This record gives sequence, structure tokens and C-alpha cells, in this order.
Amino acid sequence: MRLSGKIAIVTGAAAGIGRCITELFVKEGATVVACDVADIPYKLEKVEPYSLNVTDREACEKCFKHVSEKYGKIDILINNAGITRDAMTVKMTDEQWDSVIDVNLNGIFNLTRHVGPFMERQETGGSIVSISSVVGEFGNIGQANYAATKSAIFGLTKSWAKEFARKGVPVRANAIAPGYIMTDILKTVPQDLLDKFSSQTMLGRLGEPEEIANMALFLASDEASYVTGQVISVNGGMRL
Repeated sequence: MRLSGKIAIVTGAAAGIGRCITELFVKEGATVVACDVADIPYKLEKVEPYSLNVTDREACEKCFKHVSEKYGKIDILINNAGITRDAMTVKMTDEQWDSVIDVNLNGIFNLTRHVGPFMERQETGGSIVSISSVVGEFGNIGQANYAATKSAIFGLTKSWAKEFARKGVPVRANAIAPGYIMTDILKTVPQDLLDKFSSQTMLGRLGEPEEIANMALFLASDEASYVTGQVISVNGGMRL
């Protein structure tokens, strides 16, 4: 029960990595406010579904106020909501560029701008974990918009680690950069491509959402009390 009594917000919690993180956090004793634009398709004790579009600044502030007032504290924020709109740069539309920037980058800022300073005012501090990507580290053809947002998370994370702990309160900010993870999106990819992705890793396989959730659990827990400002790659030793 590494998160016993903790209050967590998880965005993009309806499916994939976000759902795995939510389920694991509850198993470890946390109460989770599960945020998503989609309906939360599962019911668990100690999970509060919350409809949230992270691109809506007013809605993010309202969500923060709801959680902080209802529970009196926020111990953990998992910035997981994200989308892809892939295209080669020469063919990328304004909508494809803007929508990815708005969700993946502005969406993280919209919620953390409230939660981070609130954690700073708590004597107990808190842990902010943002989900980046191996694409943010290495780039990828046809994903300039996605790569830009996931690289930006590195800078945000390191800046927040400095900003929110400057008064001596233990607020930690870290990021996870997953490789190719077997979420529902990858399950639609042809097997020959999945085999190619697997061959690019030193472990010779793709990752599972639970493996990202395990890293999020570590970074959210007191076990990582001396870890901040870091980007942790969880990619099986991937080579792009």
C-alpha cells in the first residue's frame, strides 16, 4: 500500500496507460480522480470519474478547485492525456499541428499551473509525473507535432522541479518516456510493423501498459523521495 491515503489526479484515465495507472494506484491505496474527455468505462471503489478536456483552461481550474476543496489535498498529478495526428511536415495541416500542441502541451500546463503551486503550499509537497515518449527523445518521421510536444515535457519537468521546490517544500516533478507500448492503438498496427518495432529494442519485445504504470507508481511514491527533475526512459533499450 505504497500510496495509502494519497489523493491523485490522472488525466487520460479512460484507457491504455492512464487506466493502468489508475487501477494500480487504487490497488496501492490511493483515491484517484480519473479525468478524461471520454467516459470512464470502469467502476472501482476510490475512483472518482471526472469529465475533463485538458485544453479548456477554465475547466482545468474548475477541476483543480473541485479536487482540492473536496479532498483537502493533492498528493499526485499524472499528466497522461495525449493524442497523435500524424503527417509528414510538408502535408501537415494547421489543425493537425494545433490540436496536438493544444492537448499534449497546453493541456499539461493548464492543470499543472494550478496543482504545482498548490502542492508547494502543502507541507507534504507532492509528486508530478508527466508522460512523454521515446519520440520526444529521438524524433520520428511523420510525427513532428507529437515529437515537439513530448520534447517540451522534458523542459517543463526540469523547470517545475526547480520552481515548485524552491521554498523547501518537497514537490517533485519527473517525466516518463515510454517506448512502443501495447495499448489499443498498437493493436491495430500490422504484425510486420510490430515485429520491426520489437527488433529495435534490446529486449526484443514491446512494452506493456503495466510497465509504465509501475514506473509511475515508483515516482509517485515515497520510494522516489530523492528523485526529481528526471526523464526516465522505459523503452526496452530502444534504438531509433
